[in-house]
Amino acid sequence: MFWKTVMMAGVLANGAGGFATVAQAQGGKASDQIGNAQGDVSITIYNNDLALIQDVREVPLSRGRVTVDLPDVSARIRPETVTIAAPDTSVIEQNFDYDLLSPQRLIDKSVGQAVSLVHTNPVTGAEVSEPARILANNGGTLVQVGNRIEVLGQTGARLVFPGLPEGLKAHPTLSVTLDSTSAKARPITLSYLSRGFGWKADYVALYDEATSKVDVQGWITLNNHTGTAFPHARVLLVAGNVGDEQGGDPVMPMVRGQVLRAVKVQPGTQSAPREQLGDYYVYPIDGRTSVAGVQQKQIGFLDAKGAAATHGYVFHNAWLGASDEPQSFTSQLRFSSAGSGGLGDALPAGTVRVYMRDARGQPQFIGEDTIGHTPMGSKLALGLGAAFDVKVQPVVEGREHLSTDEWEKSASWRITQGGAPKVTVVERGVTLWRTRMSYHITNAKAVPVEVDVAQDGLDNGWHDTRVSAESIKGEQQGADTRLWHVTVPAHGSVMLTAQFDTRY
Repeated sequence: MFWKTVMMAGVLANGAGGFATVAQAQGGKASDQIGNAQGDVSITIYNNDLALIQDVREVPLSRGRVTVDLPDVSARIRPETVTIAAPDTSVIEQNFDYDLLSPQRLIDKSVGQAVSLVHTNPVTGAEVSEPARILANNGGTLVQVGNRIEVLGQTGARLVFPGLPEGLKAHPTLSVTLDSTSAKARPITLSYLSRGFGWKADYVALYDEATSKVDVQGWITLNNHTGTAFPHARVLLVAGNVGDEQGGDPVMPMVRGQVLRAVKVQPGTQSAPREQLGDYYVYPIDGRTSVAGVQQKQIGFLDAKGAAATHGYVFHNAWLGASDEPQSFTSQLRFSSAGSGGLGDALPAGTVRVYMRDARGQPQFIGEDTIGHTPMGSKLALGLGAAFDVKVQPVVEGREHLSTDEWEKSASWRITQGGAPKVTVVERGVTLWRTRMSYHITNAKAVPVEVDVAQDGLDNGWHDTRVSAESIKGEQQGADTRLWHVTVPAHGSVMLTAQFDTRY
């Protein structure tokens, strides 16, 4: 019941099966069909606002040149990516008609055309129809009726049109001119790329601190903003940022820059037991599903129980960072996606929302963080928010100059004057800085806690910063960061000190 209360999957409504049929007319265009004219549809959806749509329609064709309308394509189709294949035919021309039917466009297209103006008698309710002609539709509709001109909307009248103007479509339509070598019905395979599709993963994690275990369910959140519905389609999802010339942004641009300070991932080296397509993982949706024109749908894909997890704290201090008031540590949930003891799967990019049970046994939300595409076997540390009882106050205790000629003895320049190069050597010392930092860590909890204190900004491009003293042995996390693991007693405090020798 917990998962149903925090996230409900979208209903997978299956539409009617079978091929859609498009009428055909010799030497002219086929008429649009009432309802959805799609056939056997397969959709491959990528993370970066892109989908590949493949649509097989059974179409009767006569011999010779014939033009066929294929309505109900995506309104955000990329026409330059269309491919059409049909047995015993060749493609002569294709056009994408995206001038869609609406009251505004109907009037625009009918300017200068004959229509009927219908008035309703307010007393008797009887309708009177008069022949009229639309003069203009600029900020209002002007209609000529006999020798008078009326402004539509001021008299309560309505317009009745004899038919649809040329080129106006009720649905986004691909018009194709084919050369057929035989007269018979055959499948036409239509393939194209479309914008307006996307998906990401959403995760719900229930953490049990008493057992150091976490249950995680993963949901695929699928979006269709094309304006076109695709009922009864096969859907395949591809996890990864597939490159395309129009540069669709990946679904997770927020995992760059400062946000990475919250979530930390140590990439894994295990292959997930899933289908792969090149460098990407494939997530097929079982059976068929309907994807409405403007819809968000959620489908489960991960259900991991009892993975090992721990709760920890981390604080990143900027270079020369100091505070007059204690700062909160970031509370973290740490677990693995490994096959043994972890979630046992690759994790598509998305948001992880974490819950814990309160004293009454009710699951309560305690924080969320975003992850990028994460290989199986990775170690993750999700930032959940600011810890209430675990604090740190960084202080710059002192900063002074150090002079030495051991780090850099000389500098030289080659100067060309009058055609002859001259080398000038200047002996010089280097001004260094010694910075003394302290980090006062306090714990108001009734149990000891393990915290990580990280000092950032140590490199600054020089690659020769030295840690000349520290009260607790630290670990170098690359050239820029020094990390200390500190145990803080219950209702107690620890003073961590460190000394850095730098060129700045």
